[in-house]
Amino acid sequence: MKKALIPILILLGLGLFVYSKAVGTYNSLVTIEEDINGKWAEVETQYQRRADLIPNLVNTVRGFADFERETLTGVVEARAKATGITLNADQLTPENLANFQAAQDQLSGALSRLLVSVERYPELKANQNFLELQAQLEGTENRISVARRNFNQSVQQFNGNIRTFPNNMIAGFFGLERKGYFEASAGAEQAPTVTF
Repeated sequence: MKKALIPILILLGLGLFVYSKAVGTYNSLVTIEEDINGKWAEVETQYQRRADLIPNLVNTVRGFADFERETLTGVVEARAKATGITLNADQLTPENLANFQAAQDQLSGALSRLLVSVERYPELKANQNFLELQAQLEGTENRISVARRNFNQSVQQFNGNIRTFPNNMIAGFFGLERKGYFEASAGAEQAPTVTF
């Protein structure tokens, strides 16, 4: 009777070990995924900060009557498009992130054109409100860059974990899929040309 109990105890012990390892791995993956969700929220916060600054910047610039209306309209339209695309943390697929990034890149381009246009207006460049808004916008762009880098680091950790054995089996069983990265925009490797 004792000899028959030994294999049962071994199988029970092995089953408990595998179960505890699977639970630990799953919990670890969920923790990393929640870190991604938190980092994504920070990315969204910084983009929202930029979107909130834009109306003040446009209104300050609009005060200069001869300023290019087309440039201001482009910024306003790009802001509307960028804020119209929202992603929840569970929608962070590479395709969705590419669409989100395209809208944000369009807004970045419109803002760049606005700031280049300002160079032709010395009285605007000297306006204290404009200078403060420009400084806030530059700081926000830096915050966006940091938030995106932190997000990508969390995604890299998560994607690496769900692709290694035996985590890949557990991730597949629970439906955990790879997350998308923020990637450089097309043409980002080329320095922009600024002409006055």
